[in-house]
Amino acid sequence: MSIFSSSKVNPPPTSTDYVEGADLAPNGVSTGQGIEHFGAEGTEKAGVGQPHRPHHVDAEAEKRVVRKLDWRVPPLVAALYLLAFLDRSNIGNARIAGMTKDLKLGRGNRYTWLLNIFYISYIIFEVFVIMWKIVPPHMWAAFCVLGWGLAATLQATTTTWAGEMACRFFLGFFEAGYGPGIPYLLSFFYLRHELGLRIGLFFSAAPLATTFAGALAYGITSGHAHIASWRLLFLVEGLPTLVMAPIAYFFLPDTTEKARFLTEDEKVIAKARGVRQVGDSVRVGGIDWKDVGLALLDIKCWFTALMYFSCNVSFSSLPVFLPTILKEMGFSAIDSQGLTAPPYFLAFLITIFSTWVADRTQQRGYTIVLLSIVGGVGYVILAATEVVGARYFGVYLAAAGIFPCIANILPWVLNNQGSDTRRGVGIALLNLIGQCGPLLGTNIYPSKDGPRYVKGLSVCAAFMFFNGFLAISLRTLLAWENKKLDQKYGPKGAQEDVIEFGTGIGEENYGANYRYVL
Repeated sequence: MSIFSSSKVNPPPTSTDYVEGADLAPNGVSTGQGIEHFGAEGTEKAGVGQPHRPHHVDAEAEKRVVRKLDWRVPPLVAALYLLAFLDRSNIGNARIAGMTKDLKLGRGNRYTWLLNIFYISYIIFEVFVIMWKIVPPHMWAAFCVLGWGLAATLQATTTTWAGEMACRFFLGFFEAGYGPGIPYLLSFFYLRHELGLRIGLFFSAAPLATTFAGALAYGITSGHAHIASWRLLFLVEGLPTLVMAPIAYFFLPDTTEKARFLTEDEKVIAKARGVRQVGDSVRVGGIDWKDVGLALLDIKCWFTALMYFSCNVSFSSLPVFLPTILKEMGFSAIDSQGLTAPPYFLAFLITIFSTWVADRTQQRGYTIVLLSIVGGVGYVILAATEVVGARYFGVYLAAAGIFPCIANILPWVLNNQGSDTRRGVGIALLNLIGQCGPLLGTNIYPSKDGPRYVKGLSVCAAFMFFNGFLAISLRTLLAWENKKLDQKYGPKGAQEDVIEFGTGIGEENYGANYRYVL
């Protein structure tokens, strides 16, 4: 039994598990015969576009398929995201390891521009998120990984600020195609009530990467290499990404039907899960332009986008400025590198735990509110006191609030849009607006505000509390809309969804039993 299935969350009542051209025996194994659906009036054959009656896959057989997916898909995409986050945020460690002097970053706002240029390209190319639905995922992932791996590694060779600016621009270009689209990709493999934990496991790579960044930077910068410590840092953390590009190409499945680690019988079950979700098993290859417009007009998408913006003000600035903040609290440059690791490891653990709790309770709004308060209080402590011990405790609270907040916002977007295209547009809008947050976050810690950086820390605190306000407001709206749906259709489960294969009608698309996740 894996960690992924230990939560014992049973799937909600389902109308059918239907697979075109294959019948499922009670043990979840394909019989190879025609499809038969047993309803109240006897047996009927079902074809494309025909409504059909319940035909359930054996629960244990389905769990075995989910466990196989769990051991192969989330770990791989999380490992790649760990490298991505490591490559984007290690500039904070390089800054205090000699890069400032070698590249003359002390002139004007040169360091701030190195941070800004990454997010400028990241925002411009956010539209790449929809490529996960158009291009085979294994090819798109390999392209992105190879690109940002080259950009990250070449940072070690640059001798000028302009060269480093170019590397950071292309780093943002390629990373924009990867991280923002992974939650969307995971929605093709997992049901609605399963998705939060898997996104949490993926996103937990961000604080884990920052933990490694501090530990690796401590080890590298405390030695006496023949090349500058900051150059060695970029090499050690950039080269593994290049190694992972072919691994992504050969091992990331495009769909459950193309997953080589599943048997033919297991692929039938996985296909049934897809049909249960959206009424079809084909999830990659095109978009519905009408749904694009409807998603852009949906206020729920704008709520979550503003929440992501608020969190990103803090999320983007903490890893790149924390080493400097710790150094100016009185720690040496080397000790500052090491002291960044423990708070981020705590954030890693809480990210996984909070998404598991939210999946189990289906109360994602309250979870985000609580985490926002924790993060906001951490920033208040950092801004309000000069006591070193208290300020370091504030770092723990800040990290423990920011990272888990984002990990719960991402599935909330996908939980509350009723088609694949709308979910994709929701994620794209989330990132397009949300990634503007770093442009603010990376400009609120000017050197002249050291050593306490009260203004920057206060701004981050305010946005964390604002994020909590947005979360409770969105939850109130969703609860109101659920009441309207109850009035229209009756209580959830009172009517049976009639799923039609190939029509896009399924449990996770809008229907009589569709309710928003609070």
